[in-house]
Amino acid sequence: MRSTDAYATLGTMELPIKYRGRQATREDVAFIRRLIAAHPNDSRRCLSVKLCQAWNWVQPNGALRDMVCRGFMLALHRAGYIRLPAKKCSPPNPLVERQKPAAINIDQKPIVTALKNIRPLTLRQVRRSRLENLYNSLVEAYHYLGYCQPVGEQLKYIVFAGPTPIGCLAWSSAARHIGCRDRFIGWSADSRRKHLHLIAYNTRFLILPKIPS
Repeated sequence: MRSTDAYATLGTMELPIKYRGRQATREDVAFIRRLIAAHPNDSRRCLSVKLCQAWNWVQPNGALRDMVCRGFMLALHRAGYIRLPAKKCSPPNPLVERQKPAAINIDQKPIVTALKNIRPLTLRQVRRSRLENLYNSLVEAYHYLGYCQPVGEQLKYIVFAGPTPIGCLAWSSAARHIGCRDRFIGWSADSRRKHLHLIAYNTRFLILPKIPS
């Protein structure tokens, strides 16, 4: 841990720490120090939750920005501005150790008929439902990119013809920076930060091979 003397001698209010668009300030450091002192037995996660609540640091859907907040505090900790409590546990990283979706077999007999004969089609949102595993399995088995866990907010859909799944679609949160997109839209950095949550990415589009091309 580096000395915190740099914090005491800085003449500006901003610190040379910026994380996920948030510029750290001396006031931030002072507040977090008081929070840690007031809750000496709290874990890093508990402190992060309290800080999000105190700052009303939330996602557009109202959920706390807990992971972003933890990253922000860790950056301050590593730079020597605050001292976080020692880790109480080191859970496995699911992004590193994620297993492939289990195979779920479905009837893949080709459907050779006009679209009007398999209507009506039903688009079902399956995120956090008993059908999400089916979606994951189908995308892993039949999409040329395979299955990849979406990041951030996400929606998963299965298209059914009667009881038979025939397609999968997914959307997720937009990436923070994409040069060609940002130039096409023509927005400023500030406008991008304010409106990025209004963009969704179509991360997967799959028509199952039982539907002949």
